[in-house]
Amino acid sequence: METILFEFIEKYITLTEEEKAAIQSLSIFRSVKKGTVLLSQGQRSQESYFVLKGCLRTYYMIDGDEKTTAFYTEMEAITPQCVLSREPSGYYIAALEDTLITVSTPGMEAESFEKFPRFEALCRMFSEEQLAKSQLAFDEFKIASPEERYLRLVQNRPDLLQRVPQRQLASYLGITPQSLSRLRARIFEKKK
Repeated sequence: METILFEFIEKYITLTEEEKAAIQSLSIFRSVKKGTVLLSQGQRSQESYFVLKGCLRTYYMIDGDEKTTAFYTEMEAITPQCVLSREPSGYYIAALEDTLITVSTPGMEAESFEKFPRFEALCRMFSEEQLAKSQLAFDEFKIASPEERYLRLVQNRPDLLQRVPQRQLASYLGITPQSLSRLRARIFEKKK
C-alpha cells in the first residue's frame, strides 16, 4: 500500500527516506469492504480519505431515494464537508468495491506539516488541482444535456461503466435508470 502512495506523491515531490519512514509510521492505511458506509448523514467526522485502490461513492437520501453526487476512484481524495464545518454530515460515503484508502484527520495533517513542511506544499498543490477539476466538472454538468453528460462520462471515466451499478450511474447523471437505458440505445443506434 505504501508503494502506491509513494508513487503518487512522487509525481509532485521526491520523498526523502525520512519522509517515507514518517508516512509508514502513521496508521493511515485501511482496507474497507464493499458496502461499508464510512460516513452517514447526520454523523460527525474528522476523517478525510484518499483512495489507493477501489471506489467510494457520495450520495444523499432525498425522500427515500439515493442521489449520487460523486465517485472517487484511484488517486482521488475526499474531505467531507463536515470535517471543515464541524457540523453533522449531509450525505453518505460508501465503498462500492473492496477499497484500500488512507485516512487522515486535521490533527494528523497539522502534525505532519509541522515536521515536514513540504507535505503542506504537496497537499496545497493537490488540493488546487482537485478544486480546478471539480469546478470544471460542475460547470460541464450544469451546461450539458443528459446525453452530453453520459458521453463525457464514457470519454473521461469509462471504468465507471463497469464498476458502478446502472441505477447509481443514472442518479449521478441526473436521470432515471430507464432514461439511461433509452439514452444508451439512442447512442448505439446513431453509431450504426
